[in-house]
Amino acid sequence: MTSPTKNKWVDYAVFGLSLFLLFCLLFESYIELPRLVAWVGRFHPLVLHFPIVLLLLCAFLGLTGKKVPKQLLTIAVLFSLLTAISGFFLGKETALKGDLLFWHQWMGGGLALLAAIWYGLDTVNFNRPIITKVLQVVLVGLIFATGHYGGMVTHGEDFLALPTEKRADEIPENPLVYNDVVGRILDNKCVSCHNPNKTKGGLLMTSLDALLAGGEVGNTILPGNPEESEMIRRVHLPMEDEEHMPPDGKQPLNEQEIQILERWIALGASDTLRLVHLQSSEPLKGLVEGLMQPDAKEKWAKLPKVADSTLQRLNSDYITIKRIAGDADALSINVYKSPVYTAEQVTGLKFIGQNIVQLDVSGLPIGKEEMNFIGSCTNLEWLEVDQTPITDIEMDALNLLSKLKTLKVHSTAISDESIPVLNKMDGLREIYLWNTQISADGLKALKAVKPTLRIEGGISEELRNSFVVSDSIL
Repeated sequence: MTSPTKNKWVDYAVFGLSLFLLFCLLFESYIELPRLVAWVGRFHPLVLHFPIVLLLLCAFLGLTGKKVPKQLLTIAVLFSLLTAISGFFLGKETALKGDLLFWHQWMGGGLALLAAIWYGLDTVNFNRPIITKVLQVVLVGLIFATGHYGGMVTHGEDFLALPTEKRADEIPENPLVYNDVVGRILDNKCVSCHNPNKTKGGLLMTSLDALLAGGEVGNTILPGNPEESEMIRRVHLPMEDEEHMPPDGKQPLNEQEIQILERWIALGASDTLRLVHLQSSEPLKGLVEGLMQPDAKEKWAKLPKVADSTLQRLNSDYITIKRIAGDADALSINVYKSPVYTAEQVTGLKFIGQNIVQLDVSGLPIGKEEMNFIGSCTNLEWLEVDQTPITDIEMDALNLLSKLKTLKVHSTAISDESIPVLNKMDGLREIYLWNTQISADGLKALKAVKPTLRIEGGISEELRNSFVVSDSIL
């Protein structure tokens, strides 16, 4: 083959890179890459967009009858070959390749080789316009097909699927905790990097067996032992830590999701555990039921905006404030007893009172001042005032908490006089009442008004048989 170009080295480079790429594709199973060479593959996502644009521009010029500048085609072809080769290097880091990665790799290689053929035909002044245009059309088709498969490898198979009005992963009424809840979290936050098409760290997270098998660093989860589970360790690392999962640039797990994973592992990481199997006092039950509440984000979107700087200022050794989900303005607050307790420890939260959705002041020596403040937090859904010195007088301050779903008021001095206050709580779904002065008649009256209310009464068997409370009283 004779070439009119004076830059013979470019021809040799295109020919050599083409042969090398073809060799890599055909003999992949026999190739072991040195670490430094494998590292070069990580530049693949950085360089791939450049040749795509150049090749599309070349194809557009060719298909519209314009002359394709030789220099433009040369640069496009060289970068296409380098991109395909770096993609091959990157793919070698994946121990198990799925169909998506397989086809993405072969279509990308075919695209680069087809571009090299175009370069070769142009170099020898091949004068068959029809064949050249067919080649250009095929080239454009391969660009879109390869990009489509690449997008699915990176973002998941349903990345370009049409949106639906109803989520396909909606949690059913009595979910299997692993399949319907844990799996949902992993699919949303982890599987894009740990699937058959992209097994980062040699780890698959698409099934329980794969999770138990672990990855290159060893265990992923240890049933019954979340503290020693590698997955839990990594989600708790600081965001700037390179071992934090998900990695920088991916949406991190929120506190609720982390707690669900921890409790599921602590309970044995079973794939047969259902919501109905959980005791009412088990934290995982409340966490899952919280996920099942419809339109939670829309409801919280109406809350006042609260800045991170405000939360940082109010947080202390005795006050822990967290956003319930992601960047939501709904807050969960735990207040602990300080050596010198004052009411200001609770009432000082008045600046964010309307943002408080969950509040735990159990065990504190609170009185009327704190309860009046709590009663003003009208968006409360979860309240723990158990083991405090409150009485019916202080309970009266809570009569405006219509959104309250869970109330822990056990081990207090409240009596039947607090029943009318509880009846006003339209959203109340469960209440913890043992070690209080509320009588069996008081419980009957409460159940008559709220037949679906789950009551944790801690009452004797004799009293249990004196009135019907169905399965809600344990």
